Amino acid sequence: MSKQAVFTMKLEPELRDQFMAEADAAHRPASQVVRELMREFVQRQRQAREYDAFLQRKVDAARTSMRAGSGRTNDAIEAKFAERRTKASSQA
Repeated sequence: MSKQAVFTMKLEPELRDQFMAEADAAHRPASQVVRELMREFVQRQRQAREYDAFLQRKVDAARTSMRAGSGRTNDAIEAKFAERRTKASSQA
């Protein structure tokens, strides 16, 4: 992967010194550590957006189901799972 872009940032001198010391203690160049942190951040952000989109699709589907009259009430769901718990505990 070509490393042609330059990223400049301002930070507190103490943080820079601590970071450089930790990178040195890990026997790794600071630039490599920063690249890894950036990649991890990008991945976490993408995963968070994908999960949010997944949840939104689930909520939209549930709302559509409720509007169409095919949803169930909370009481009906609670009763169904109470029945399942009773059945599971009697089989144990």
